[in-house]
Amino acid sequence: MPSDDTGAEARVPAEVGRIVSLVPSLTESVAATGKLVGATDWCTHPAGLDVVRVRGTKNPDLDRIRELRPDVVLANEEENREPDLLALRESGIAVWVTRIRTVEEAFTSLARMFELACRTPSPAWLDRARAAWDLPEPEERRTVVVPIWRRPWMVVGRDTFTGDVLRRLGFDNLYAGHAERYPKIPLAEIVAKDPDLVVLPDEPYAFHAQDGPECFARSALVSGRALTWYGPSMVEAPALLKGWLGL
Repeated sequence: MPSDDTGAEARVPAEVGRIVSLVPSLTESVAATGKLVGATDWCTHPAGLDVVRVRGTKNPDLDRIRELRPDVVLANEEENREPDLLALRESGIAVWVTRIRTVEEAFTSLARMFELACRTPSPAWLDRARAAWDLPEPEERRTVVVPIWRRPWMVVGRDTFTGDVLRRLGFDNLYAGHAERYPKIPLAEIVAKDPDLVVLPDEPYAFHAQDGPECFARSALVSGRALTWYGPSMVEAPALLKGWLGL
C-alpha cells in the first residue's frame, strides 16, 4: 500500500476514476486527467472548470465530498485541516496528503501523486517545469521579506516553497531562520530590517498598487500563483517572477 508525503498509508484503489481536490494548485495539476469531480470554491484554475464545489480548503463540505464517491481526495499538510482529513478516512475514503516546501520537493511529490494517487502518467508540463527551474546559480544575492497578510502583518518564515522559489532566483529571505513558518511581525520591524526588496503577492492577502507598496521603500507586486503554487504554473513562473522582480 502506498504512503503519501506524510508517511500515512493511502488506500488508493488500483484504478482511479474519481478525484476530489482540496488544494487549488493540485486541482489545476490534475484537471486535465478528466478524473476530477470535485474541488474547493478557491480552485480558480483552469478557467471554466466545471466540477462540483465543496466549499473551502479549511471548511470543506464533508458530506458533499462523500456524496461524490471519490476514489481519492487530494490534500496538503499546510492547506487542509487534519480533523477533516481524518473524518474522510474514517468514512472509508482514500486521502493523499502532499508535503511541499521546496521546488525539488514539488517535482518529486507531484510525480508520486500522479503515479500512486491518481493512477495516471505524469503530464508533459511536469518535465517542462523541471526544465524551466534548471537555473544557473545567481551571480548576485539580495535580501527579501515577503508579507502575506496585513492587520496584523505576517511574513513568510522558515521552510516554505515560496522561500525556496525566491532563493533559486537569488533572494535570501530575512525571516528564513524564524521559529515559525508564517510569523506575525510588526511593520516597524520589517521596515527596520531594510531588505533589498519587499515582495507583495496578491494572495492570500490581495496586495495591490494602492495597498502595501506605500509602506516600503522598495517593493514588487507579484502573482501569488507564480510565487506559491506548485503545478502547471511552475512552467512560466521563473520568467514571470524575473520580470516582476527586476532580474
